Amino acid sequence: MMQRRDFLAGVSAMALAAATKPSQAAMDEFVSYDGMGQAELVHNGEVSSLELVEAAIKRIERLNPALNAVVHKLYDEGRAVAQSDLPDGPFKGVPYLIKDLQELAGAPLTYGSKLFEHNFADFDSGSVVSAKKAGLVIIGKTNTPEFGFVSTTESQLLGPARNPYNTAYHSGGSSGGAGVAVASGMVPFAHASDGGGSIRIPASVNGLVGLKATRHRLYMNTPPSVEADISVRLAVSRSVRDTAQILNVSEKKGGAADYAPTGFIHRPSKKRLKIAFHTKTFEGREPHTDVKEATERAAKLCENLGHKVELVEAAVVVDDDFLDQFMNVWSYSAHNLVKNVRIIGLMQGRWVDPENVLEPFSRGMAELYGSRKAKDPDLDKKAIEYVRKVEAGYRDFFKNYDVIMSPVLFKPPLLIGEQGSHKSFEEVFASVNDYVAYTAQYNVSGNPAISLPLYTSSVGLPIGTQFAAAHGKEATLLHLAYELEDALPWKNRWPEISALKLA
Repeated sequence: MMQRRDFLAGVSAMALAAATKPSQAAMDEFVSYDGMGQAELVHNGEVSSLELVEAAIKRIERLNPALNAVVHKLYDEGRAVAQSDLPDGPFKGVPYLIKDLQELAGAPLTYGSKLFEHNFADFDSGSVVSAKKAGLVIIGKTNTPEFGFVSTTESQLLGPARNPYNTAYHSGGSSGGAGVAVASGMVPFAHASDGGGSIRIPASVNGLVGLKATRHRLYMNTPPSVEADISVRLAVSRSVRDTAQILNVSEKKGGAADYAPTGFIHRPSKKRLKIAFHTKTFEGREPHTDVKEATERAAKLCENLGHKVELVEAAVVVDDDFLDQFMNVWSYSAHNLVKNVRIIGLMQGRWVDPENVLEPFSRGMAELYGSRKAKDPDLDKKAIEYVRKVEAGYRDFFKNYDVIMSPVLFKPPLLIGEQGSHKSFEEVFASVNDYVAYTAQYNVSGNPAISLPLYTSSVGLPIGTQFAAAHGKEATLLHLAYELEDALPWKNRWPEISALKLA
């Protein structure tokens, strides 16, 4: 009933959008520009930052009621910044959105949870600092699941972010709001983060470019919460060049850099690559027919472009112990939250109970970690050792290959409710593990990986293809991404509910 009701709601929303648009003309002339294109208009004096901001606000106000991508509006703050002396960065004057898992001083910071419903940040995170230095103008915050734990965005606090291709379907997680905002044209690109696939998943289901950078590549101004750091913060975008430039402005430079800086990669390379290709999961399962077909078509495309593509077994590095070890790292923060939930509540001046302020999945993650830790006091040490083992394994694998190509997700986009926040931990856990079968290994290994919007499902929903490279080799992925973008352009592929189709 939940899924049927959501499907009908999605059809109704699309019908409403179609009925209210008198033409296919864009809401404003800036919709078709990517971030760098909008910045060029500002640089050339053809438009002011305030004009770009006002146009983005208008798009959000028109589209957001049907999509629920933007959950905190910071319009007045954005207008003030747009009229100030902005940094002369490559995105000077361009409107931008921050995911509601990241600190933006003075703005709400709910983490998608009732526990932090009235919380505000008192400093800027490293990714926000980088965005501001680049000249971006922040006008709001985007929807996210509770603490970013699941692969869909439909928390009890913030509600579902809906896929603009069909609002009955989910937007991915945990950067689902960002994915919807960019796919629908509210802003040209938006901040996102990835601890198990949370940039690449929404990029896949919303038809966007989503790069997870190498571990320790990007600037951060706070230490990681765990020793085995698996998360990165960057963005989802409509163009390869926007992703390349936000990487350039976000990576560490000089003596602070762990890797030689990538800089701004701005075109394809003539170098032909050796690509390892697989569709099976590390457990040996073949994905949904639409996903398998899309990945095989991507492999053929790369072969036609002159790259050497070889079929390999999926479990080239990751073994049967992977899921347990990943969950040991992933569930630690949930356990820490539940352990301190009453203290957090008292600091807010209220008495709280985990049952009332945390969703079943968050509580279940905490219980999972607690039970495993009780049985094995060396749990954390072993998890870190496993992370290092996987990292070393991929270092060895990439001595023989330039890129690994695979699906992003096991199935085409899910209906809203399939991983609903009302469901039990066991139900959602099984669904997530089935669905997210190709992304988390690169969070564990620390390798860069990118989702590209090459193909669609049999019902017209986006299906991303994932490409991973050796540590520090984002340039390899970006060169290839430019080439694929030229070969199979997605610039003019817009969802039914989008600013380009609303007059």
